[in-house]
Amino acid sequence: MTTKTLRTPDDRFQGLPDWPYAPRYVDDLAGYKDLRVHYVDEGPKDARCFLCLHGEPTWAYLYRKMLPEFLGSGARVVCPDWLGFGRSDKPVGDAVYGFNFHRNMMIALIRRLDLRRVTLVVQDWGGLLGLTLPMDMPERIERLLVMNTALAVGKPAGPGFDAWRAYVAANPDMNCAALMARATPVLSKAEAAAYAAPFPDVRY
Repeated sequence: MTTKTLRTPDDRFQGLPDWPYAPRYVDDLAGYKDLRVHYVDEGPKDARCFLCLHGEPTWAYLYRKMLPEFLGSGARVVCPDWLGFGRSDKPVGDAVYGFNFHRNMMIALIRRLDLRRVTLVVQDWGGLLGLTLPMDMPERIERLLVMNTALAVGKPAGPGFDAWRAYVAANPDMNCAALMARATPVLSKAEAAAYAAPFPDVRY
């Protein structure tokens, strides 16, 4: 059965500051037929690889300042968008978005791109999901770069996370640009707006 999805129009991603990278897509991932996943893939394909996993509600754009530094070291850099984020397809039904839905997609993408000698770079939900990958792929993942995240161990995350959940539940039409500007005051207006680019309206 085909999953009903939305796809953000390409013109939403024109002229983003510090983002010259060509989009790449796969739509044949095992278990995710017809769902298009976006990723940036720069640098030599046979080099060691930095795989950069973003959190919520951001997308690959989060790594715009780290990406050129990694490339400058001679590495390959891959920055995918989770399904529902960035330039990846956005399944319409909320029930689709479970932990295994995201985790299994990333495993399928790593295998599809045959990523090896990986330094896994994780932030926020990119870490909650990504830090579960090395034990299943020890032959591919060599190193970790861990930022602002945790490894879930089945205990409550605390009042800060509870407050965030309550905020998200009360604001289904989240203003991502305003949220990012408040959380990261050094952002320019154009940078903050870039985080909202994937979401033209509440349907997305």
